[in-house]
Amino acid sequence: MRVALICTDKADHLQIRLDNRAAHLAYIEATGVVEMAGPFLNPEGKMTGSLVILNVDSLADAQSWADSDPYAMAGLFSGVVISEWKKVIG
Repeated sequence: MRVALICTDKADHLQIRLDNRAAHLAYIEATGVVEMAGPFLNPEGKMTGSLVILNVDSLADAQSWADSDPYAMAGLFSGVVISEWKKVIG
């Protein structure tokens, strides 16, 4: 199943994101369940959150993946929405 993670960064936490970016990208590569991902940007072009599309067996697997993400473990996010997602185009 495909699952979308919509993650919103805490205000003024850009440095936390930057400090943990390499570990986050390594986690994505190591786990092998991410189909696509990228940051949300504010009008100034600075990262403010993430959209991650996972291909996992269950919502519980998606929650486990999200909980173990180095960004989450560093306390970057003010909120994470996890929802089953259906790919229609692309």
